[in-house]
Amino acid sequence: RCFGERPPSGDGITVRGYTSWERLKAGADGPRFAPALETLSIGLAMARDGVDADVVHAHTWYADMGGLWIRTLYRIPLIVTLHSMEPLRPWKADQLGSGYLLSTWIEKTAVQAADRVIAVSARMRDDILEHFDCEPGRVVVIHNGIDPEKFRRTERREHLDRLGIKAPYVLFVGRITDQKGIFHLLEAAKRLPSGVQVVLCASAPDTPEIEQRLGKAVATQSNVLWINEMVKHEVVCQLYSHAAVFCCPSVYEPFGLINLEAMACETPVVASAVGGIVEVVEDGKTGVLVPPAQPDVLADALTRVLKSPELGARMGTAGRARVEAKFSWASVAERTEQVYADAIADFKRTAE
Repeated sequence: RCFGERPPSGDGITVRGYTSWERLKAGADGPRFAPALETLSIGLAMARDGVDADVVHAHTWYADMGGLWIRTLYRIPLIVTLHSMEPLRPWKADQLGSGYLLSTWIEKTAVQAADRVIAVSARMRDDILEHFDCEPGRVVVIHNGIDPEKFRRTERREHLDRLGIKAPYVLFVGRITDQKGIFHLLEAAKRLPSGVQVVLCASAPDTPEIEQRLGKAVATQSNVLWINEMVKHEVVCQLYSHAAVFCCPSVYEPFGLINLEAMACETPVVASAVGGIVEVVEDGKTGVLVPPAQPDVLADALTRVLKSPELGARMGTAGRARVEAKFSWASVAERTEQVYADAIADFKRTAE
């Protein structure tokens, strides 16, 4: 069960898409908290439609309340996966207004009622136990994964030529939000060697204000190219593959899937040493870790890799090997299946 329209079901999976109540969507200039109410309406619709499963698994606060209602109404165990935590993202109030209070309450309520909570990194597990009243035995760590066959290096570059991208370049991929540290990268870009381009593949702004702020900043820096659109998979693979270095300057990142994608394409990574990133990027082996929100240090690390193609190549090769060994979907699925089995067994035992 997913938000929005979805493709037809297949491969033994039934997919149902849900949209919010039209009344809640009416009025584009309505209160900023409207998206939070729309999320609740979708959760109600999901719960209304019944279940034909032994367990319900909700990802992020958007689906948490729907999962909790299904657990309560149909008496099956609830698994919640947190990909981020609302208490650690206060800037979301700029996007959601007072709806941020609602999203925070939804997340806390569902997490504390869940039969199992999956954290996408060990750092996130620590944060969950600090901020929520959860039994430690119910909170497990399962890293996110990617398909290494889907993300792999390509020599094709026609999309780079079309976009006006020239080597060497530093690549950023992510949403336009303060969480991603994009403005720290722009500051670091001023200190990079001459001739280095910084490519921002960035869209989905939290607010119109932050998009305007980014536009003004980019307009003053001739070495920055902004791709303000959601690009196709083949485009992003070309972007990853030909970057001299991938940069993830986030100030908060529970996991950082984009680092895995870059590593799978054999690109070295310079990233902030925050959250789950330290469990993905091996400092000195697959990339370089730096303190967050320090543009000078970030620029130095980027320059170090840019000036040593041999170092970048070694890190890229090591990154690909690390993805294949530790972050495949097969291992993620196996561990998740075991969490389901444990939760179902405990739920039945408690009900007896």
